[in-house]
Amino acid sequence: MTLYTTDYLEFYLTLVSWVIHNGIWAVLVASGVFAIPFLTIVIQEWLRARGEGADEGNKGVLSALRIESRIFVAIVVVMFAGIPFIDVSFSTLQFDRSRSVQCQVSVPLPAETGWSQSFSTLNNQSAKLPVWWAFIHTLSRALTGAAVAAIPCGTDLRQIRMEVDATRIDDPMLAQEVADFTQDCYGPARARLFMHRPDLNDVQMYDVTWIGSRFFLDTAGYYDTYRSRTPRDGWPYDSTRDAGLAEVPSGAGYPTCAQWWADSSGLRAQLLAQVDPSLLTRLSSWAGFLSQDEVNDSVIRAISSPRQQKLNQGAVYTDYGGQIEMTVPNVATRAASDVGLAVGSIAFFPAMDAMRQALPMVLSLLKMALVICIPIVLLVGTYDLKSLVTTSVVQFALFFVEFWLQLARWIDSTILDALYGWGWGWNRPHTNFDPLMGLNNAFGDLIVSFVMATMFIVLPTFWVAALGWAGVSAGVIAQNLAVGSKDAKDNTGAGVNKVTSKVL
Repeated sequence: MTLYTTDYLEFYLTLVSWVIHNGIWAVLVASGVFAIPFLTIVIQEWLRARGEGADEGNKGVLSALRIESRIFVAIVVVMFAGIPFIDVSFSTLQFDRSRSVQCQVSVPLPAETGWSQSFSTLNNQSAKLPVWWAFIHTLSRALTGAAVAAIPCGTDLRQIRMEVDATRIDDPMLAQEVADFTQDCYGPARARLFMHRPDLNDVQMYDVTWIGSRFFLDTAGYYDTYRSRTPRDGWPYDSTRDAGLAEVPSGAGYPTCAQWWADSSGLRAQLLAQVDPSLLTRLSSWAGFLSQDEVNDSVIRAISSPRQQKLNQGAVYTDYGGQIEMTVPNVATRAASDVGLAVGSIAFFPAMDAMRQALPMVLSLLKMALVICIPIVLLVGTYDLKSLVTTSVVQFALFFVEFWLQLARWIDSTILDALYGWGWGWNRPHTNFDPLMGLNNAFGDLIVSFVMATMFIVLPTFWVAALGWAGVSAGVIAQNLAVGSKDAKDNTGAGVNKVTSKVL
């Protein structure tokens, strides 16, 4: 029988959990403890018969029938949910890539990743599953997989935004070169722009706000006129271009700003090398309305700008704050809220991103813990059918939490795509492309970002509460998810706060 998993950690921990489960069950059998529930059933039914009074007929026959029924149920539970029967090993475990195939995303097999070293530590051990739990695992995975497959494919724009925001210029020499370019080229070009005040359309007005401006590159009198004030090793001294400038022993020349930026070894290419190629590929596949150069420029702009600039303004959805015609107190309140949200987002977004990364790991560990607990739970529950059903529902609930996490991620990205996407020539509410969408937007966008980040906890909590309506006590699942990811979220937020407090 093949067991499917969708997470590398779950793939590893599934076998680990059943190996430990088998060890615990073997100890219970060898010590004879597994038989204690049968004695408990006899004592419970005998005491129950004695406490019912003298008008219940023949106590011996009644208690015997009850003991017989409960013993029969216990034997069935032990046979199907207690005794390990079906073999499981890394040869019978299979990593399910159906979702990645559906969404045309290449996901390597576990043996092709760094996890392969971890698999070898189990020394090719195998375990056995009781028939019931193999059925529950297969059924839960099938229902969860079908539910996840119903979610449309889409690009995880939130994760892309986080990755772009996390990209830094690691080379201090390159960072200094960006500063030199700003001083030698961008500053003078901006000064010339202000002096001549050419007529610019909206696109050009947005374009001239960063160092790689196409207007400055393509318009005569700007980057083709200004040059580096210090020699650059990437460009040899040119007696025609560099006439009148000092020739240094290294032979370095003084490139024009256009050469300095756009050459194959120029500043643009060096900045682009700081970005993960897979990130650019995902961005370009989503932003089909932009050329690859435009996508690259957007990312370079994000990582090279000292602060992000956003021209998008205007409310694209309603809220419950202020009035249509905002009064002075409304304006003051909204301004204070903007500042508070902007400052809070500096620590909140990285913290919630860390929580998102931690949740699948916590979920896999909770699945492992449940499998290990099964023998003890059945033993303490005296192999009762209610204990079996409750544990089975809890296991299914753990599997189905993955669907809610996937749904939260899809909605999170879909909201951004609805606000910032641009397809088939129709303008969306926000049409300026910026990979850092969400970090530096207007008040409503920040609110959406805060709310969607919490959905990764709220939706699983609601799912567990819904099970409670049916009488299944599984509330600890949501609590453990929140607690398990809390340290990663809190530590990330605290670290960002410390850094920002030093900077600010």
